[in-house]
Amino acid sequence: MPHGLADQPECWPALALDSWKDTYATLHMWTQMVGKVRLRLTPLLNHWWNVPLYVTARGLTTSRIPYGKRAFELWFDFIRHRLVLETNDGIVKTIPLGPRSVAEFYQEFMRMLRSAEIEVKIWKMPVEIPNPIPFDQDRVHASYDPVAVEKLWRILLSVDAVLNQFRAGFIGKSSPVHFFWGSFDLAVTRFSGRRAPERPGADAITREAYSHEVSSVGFWPGSVGVKDAAFYSYAAPEPQGFKEARVRPDAAINDKQLNEFILMYEDLRKAESPTTALLEFCQSTYDAAASLGNWDRKELEVSRS
Repeated sequence: MPHGLADQPECWPALALDSWKDTYATLHMWTQMVGKVRLRLTPLLNHWWNVPLYVTARGLTTSRIPYGKRAFELWFDFIRHRLVLETNDGIVKTIPLGPRSVAEFYQEFMRMLRSAEIEVKIWKMPVEIPNPIPFDQDRVHASYDPVAVEKLWRILLSVDAVLNQFRAGFIGKSSPVHFFWGSFDLAVTRFSGRRAPERPGADAITREAYSHEVSSVGFWPGSVGVKDAAFYSYAAPEPQGFKEARVRPDAAINDKQLNEFILMYEDLRKAESPTTALLEFCQSTYDAAASLGNWDRKELEVSRS
């Protein structure tokens, strides 16, 4: 990816978690509602790849969801700040995005689906967050700052482009670059091709997610255990010596609590080329995972000769 435009400040805007944490919490719940519709109506793919959303030129989308003889798509438009429902038979419906409770949004969302003759029942309990409140009872989260959401979207656009460039260097099994609404992160995962030992005590979701050896890298706008927006990378199962590996850029560290490599978003923004710095982080953490894990790299990677 060429530098220049991709490294302009507007492509990597400042977005301190404290400045928009209430909006983040509300938007997180809205994306979970939409994501659960996709989960409910699509066939299970390996490692839950039928679950995530995808970055678009306007926001986030479910992509096409089959529904009997019909199909529809749900997408967040972070330019005009609306949730859009489009069907293959020409129906277009929208919900404005603005300050409103999760409970109110849930009711309007379900009415929108029913008005398009789409009947779907989703589990109302949010996942992967502390102290969850059922969607239809959540009147705690009701914030929406459009400026902060636009900044998030611009960051996701930039990160998505870099992660797709990184993904292109691998010819083994690799996930799409996708947005997991449960943990609210954008990620891409490479696979060695070998099955992983089953995790003792793991639930069915975790067993499926980590059934094979992986090296994963992604972006959190903020997460439990991370004080602010950050990039992360981990290997599962983790090979011996991974924690001590030398990775780039110099600002990246191995977080002993999270057991992952972390590069704070603000440190990336300060780099002469954020694009180059992120590619270095992706490549160097993968190099450590693949080399220490004895992956068959000659068979898995694009030859640069």
